[in-house]
Amino acid sequence: MNIVVIGGVAGGMSAAARIRRNDEDANIIVLEAGEYVSFANCGLPYHVGGDISSRDSLLLHTPESLHTRANLDVRIRHEVVHIDRAEKVLDVDTPEGRIQIQYDKLLLATGAKGVVPRIKGIDHQAVNTLRTIPEMDSLKEKISQARKRAEAEKRHARAVVIGGGFIGLEAVEALVQLGLDVTLADLAPHVLPPIDEDLAPYLAEELEKRGVKLKLGVAADEIRGEENGQATVVFNDGTESRADVVLLSVGVLPRSELARDAGLDLADNGAIVVDEFQLTSDANIWAVGDAATVTLGTGGQASAMLAGPANRQGRIAADSMCGVKTISRKPVLRTAVVRVFDQIAAVTGCRRRELDEADVKYVTVRLHAPHHVGYFPGAETIHMLGFFSEDDGALLGAQAVGKAGVDKRIDVLATAIRAGMTADDLAEVELTYSPPVGAAKDPVNMLGFVAQNHLSGYSKLIQPEDIPDARSQGIILDVRNPAEVANWALADSLKIPLGELRDRISQVRDASAGKPIYVHCASGIRSYLAVRILLGNGLEAYNIAGGEASLRIAQKLGKL
Repeated sequence: MNIVVIGGVAGGMSAAARIRRNDEDANIIVLEAGEYVSFANCGLPYHVGGDISSRDSLLLHTPESLHTRANLDVRIRHEVVHIDRAEKVLDVDTPEGRIQIQYDKLLLATGAKGVVPRIKGIDHQAVNTLRTIPEMDSLKEKISQARKRAEAEKRHARAVVIGGGFIGLEAVEALVQLGLDVTLADLAPHVLPPIDEDLAPYLAEELEKRGVKLKLGVAADEIRGEENGQATVVFNDGTESRADVVLLSVGVLPRSELARDAGLDLADNGAIVVDEFQLTSDANIWAVGDAATVTLGTGGQASAMLAGPANRQGRIAADSMCGVKTISRKPVLRTAVVRVFDQIAAVTGCRRRELDEADVKYVTVRLHAPHHVGYFPGAETIHMLGFFSEDDGALLGAQAVGKAGVDKRIDVLATAIRAGMTADDLAEVELTYSPPVGAAKDPVNMLGFVAQNHLSGYSKLIQPEDIPDARSQGIILDVRNPAEVANWALADSLKIPLGELRDRISQVRDASAGKPIYVHCASGIRSYLAVRILLGNGLEAYNIAGGEASLRIAQKLGKL
């Protein structure tokens, strides 16, 4: 049986290796258009910045090593230009000319391509992308030249990064580490669009602390050439930024032209439509990785440009191609993490925007908790959001930003989503505890506790963005201490420290005059206790999610 895999890296190579483990006799051909069939593309920014010193560390396998290890016929510089589905024949351009290759079963792992925005001067020599080894080599050389030129001119080399997603942020960190003055521009209103706008300010603050100039909510209109290979990036708000190096990282699209021309079904975003076994609309063609669709927790179809899902899809497709259909894929959570200097940001599951678009009824739980017990030195705050179904309490998605412990919590929550766990389940999860590494009430448990309280009616939440409506319906009660109030407070709030609340309950009763009371503290814990006191005294009370920490962000975003 002839099995042909178009494309390597994560999805294609994991599938090819798995096919070999399933079938020792199959003739497996891997066709790769470029020079490198198996490399660590997630590591490219870190080699640019010097964290990974050896370029060879990024080259995971060669055609020779793959032949030795798995008896794969890997052919680089072989670009498939046409699929004849009726005859099961591929037209392939090679260094020696065009050839044809017959297949019995075909796997498309064609990956993704960077979005090239319509910007005048986009072909300027200072402009770079970063998705392949050759692109990385080119970028490193241009940075080296820029630094030498800048040194001769007694200034810092300058870079403009257009696009503030995962790769863009990794590139910014790398360029700053190399001593460049960096400007980060993005059309989105905040950095790292996959995370919620309520968490993004923590990343923006970290970037600005490192000297990165942020231009958010603006687009580049033109890249104008200057002397000595430099460029000026002109933005649609009328401002300009000089640059020795410009890096484009505005997103990616599925590379699905072969599938489209072959008449395979495509989704609205251009990704190849596949079933639970990665099978396309052709019974002899499978697709995996960036080019294929995934099913989200909301039931919608999308793309997941991540190595983890691509590897797992490769395994599923390989089993299916070999007649083993014991594994079917589940919704893809798109669990991802990025380091932004001293901050870590991570996400898993449904985003709030997706839940809104799908009309899912959910509650947002906001948590600002230390990554280990506060009395042990070095505790760092984790800023966390959790989205829970209002119907059954299931955890739908989670996000977090902080200096320590973020990845651990998001990994646990990703596992919880996969297992269909609810707020009640999270409240009972048993996690490791020792003062230097955790807490008896871990942030994961706390997320469950808060969601439990809301869903059961024990302590109902309102969100910071609901404050304008809350003001018209009732009163806001601040139960922080006087020193905290002196530092920051909502001007129209009634201010009674938690320790005095029971003795001053009549004051609250008179001030509220039968209207709801919306309570906040610094992070939501003392306000929860206050809500229970108020409810116990026959008053209607709600806890403002996230307390001062979340209210300050909402105020900065203009929501209050």
